Amino acid sequence: MDRVSSFDEPLKKLLGGATAKVMAEHLGLHTVGDLLHHYPRRYEERGKLTALADLPLDEHVTVVAQVADARILMFNNGRGKRLEVTLTDGSGRLQLVFFGHGVHKPHKELLPGRQAMFAGKVSVFNRKMQLAHPTYQLLDASDADEATEAVDAFAGRLLPIYPACKQLDSWRIAKAVDAVLPSARDAVDPLPAALREGRGFTPLPEALLKVHRPQTKADIEDAKARLKWDEAFVLQVALARRRYAETQLPAAARRPVADGLLDAFDAKLPFTLTEGQEKVSKEIFDDLATEHPMHRLLQGEVGSGKTMVALRAMLAVVDAGGQAAMLAPTEVLAQQHHRSITEMMGELAEGGMLGGSDRGTKVVLLTGSMGTAARRQALLDLVTGEAGIVIGTHALIEDKVQFHDLGLVVVDEQHRFGVEQRDALRSKGKQPPHLLVMTATPIPRTVAMTVFGDLETSVLDQLPAGRSPIASHVVPAKDKPHFLARTWERVREEVENGHQAYVVCPRIGDDTDEAGGKAAKKKAAEQDPDKRPPLAVLEIADELRGGALAGLSVEVLHGRMHPDEKDDVMRRFAAGDVDVLVATTVIEVGVNVPNATAMVIMDADRFGVSQLHQLRGRVGRGSAPGLCLLVSEAHEASPARARLSAVAATLDGFELSRIDLEQRHEGDVLGQAQSGVRSSLRMLAVIDDEEVIAAAREEAVAIVAADPELEHLPELRTVLTALLDKEREEYLDKG
Repeated sequence: MDRVSSFDEPLKKLLGGATAKVMAEHLGLHTVGDLLHHYPRRYEERGKLTALADLPLDEHVTVVAQVADARILMFNNGRGKRLEVTLTDGSGRLQLVFFGHGVHKPHKELLPGRQAMFAGKVSVFNRKMQLAHPTYQLLDASDADEATEAVDAFAGRLLPIYPACKQLDSWRIAKAVDAVLPSARDAVDPLPAALREGRGFTPLPEALLKVHRPQTKADIEDAKARLKWDEAFVLQVALARRRYAETQLPAAARRPVADGLLDAFDAKLPFTLTEGQEKVSKEIFDDLATEHPMHRLLQGEVGSGKTMVALRAMLAVVDAGGQAAMLAPTEVLAQQHHRSITEMMGELAEGGMLGGSDRGTKVVLLTGSMGTAARRQALLDLVTGEAGIVIGTHALIEDKVQFHDLGLVVVDEQHRFGVEQRDALRSKGKQPPHLLVMTATPIPRTVAMTVFGDLETSVLDQLPAGRSPIASHVVPAKDKPHFLARTWERVREEVENGHQAYVVCPRIGDDTDEAGGKAAKKKAAEQDPDKRPPLAVLEIADELRGGALAGLSVEVLHGRMHPDEKDDVMRRFAAGDVDVLVATTVIEVGVNVPNATAMVIMDADRFGVSQLHQLRGRVGRGSAPGLCLLVSEAHEASPARARLSAVAATLDGFELSRIDLEQRHEGDVLGQAQSGVRSSLRMLAVIDDEEVIAAAREEAVAIVAADPELEHLPELRTVLTALLDKEREEYLDKG
């Protein structure tokens, strides 16, 4: 264990209290190991020593020269500062410039007569050669030998640039790394020797030295290949062990029975299941028939029929004498699921009730806003086993809720629930229930392997027959206002053809606490039109009622409405009594109104790619084609517009999720699902490193199958223990 102890050494011991405090508070670095794994973001190339007379344009150079003069110039009416320094080395002259906050230090140090080394990229300004914001190191002219050594060490090097913060810049982090670098020799190598040698990897201590202090570009590539692999491999071993542990848990096998509820349900279906639904259902039924808990992720396109697959799994569990619970993230969605499931089941959802089927079961709803009597009845139905299926929100998790025999938990929209919440529901089974997690945000294979690596994955990528295509277009409201006018005409045309439409806005509006009230917002918008607040449901609904959509029935739906009010609006919209529903993203998931054919998304650039795709999935759910109009004031050349064009160009959610993830930070990719593992990833890029992740997973699965406790791999066990301390281990266990 001594070998790991130098990595656990607090930074305070080596760097002093002040630096260690800044590193801890602003960069999350506490130990020597943390700092050694704080890798450079990039490397600055310094050229070989060059005379001022021979400077090549657009190249990185290093020069040794003397400061001839330095002066501060003001610009932008005195609000901006620029420091200009002139250098000479006897062969020529060169100008340096520093701006803004970067002026103070060089202004104090680069005094006429001082000699220093300067490194930067040569550019031309006003027909003069210059270096902008060069790095530099002062030389002690009195000690010629020392100066020569310093020049040799400085010139021609690859200079690591570290992720830094305002309180601690990159060069100070580099000095701190120098202080801890000798400890790299003590790095515990997690890779089994055979694997390391077989893949030709650099040993870990050498990789750490090369990543921080490379001599050549090949050193950097070597180090990165090794460190990426480590991140992927250790994470995959953790997930493989978790999958293995799941297979060791006992669970009741839930096998469908002949002529039961499932067969009765299938017999009355007015359509046939798609090939994809058949295939995924078989995977789920095979899992349910085993005596360890299913742990499966069902991901599919918006409208691919995931709810149908989940319902059939729930019916199979009821047939086998168990109960099934579906957890939805919002009341609107829980009510929607309850309504559509009871409609699909018909008399089969009225078990024990007058007119209900003999083979039926009760389907109950449980949400926080239910009346006392209805709630009491629902709880009673669950504890007695009268209700085979319950659909609910977080209310299902409360202590009061008890089941007769919980056999399956279905979680809709996985990313909306914390691990603890899912765990609380799973713990209500006599033994661990089977778990099916559904998401309508398609996840590229590699992300699924990294984020949900402990879940087996099923994908539904085929739309049911009869589903209509959705046409999507960007409406550039600022450049072409007549396009916006045409948008409202199109909505009117859809309504005249007997259909309905959604208008989605990013904000509810009409509340004084947002951005300091209406007056403040109005003033801000007048001063800078680009800074106007996002468009709001209440304001847009009023404008449409009195203007472009006058005479149509326009209603609103948002999260601050009373649940009964929300349910009433949704019911009337579903019944066709409301022409246009102006809403926030509460309609994003699961809302199913086949007659709604058009959607207008206002300020579409304020939404993420996956969210736009989710929203768009609310139209085109019937036989008539869908239309989605993405209204934006973003400039044509902006990244926001490029994002919207990408959404308009494809209906392939997997393709869109790739685009989305490439534009977002890796931390978002891993999100809560992975927060059981210390700070996501420092070197591995989930989207770009598909091959590394797939290969690491393969190796990890083989190793865990052969040695689940890693008894013959003590180094790997040590690194895993360091990665997954007790709290994280529990967190992973709960996932």
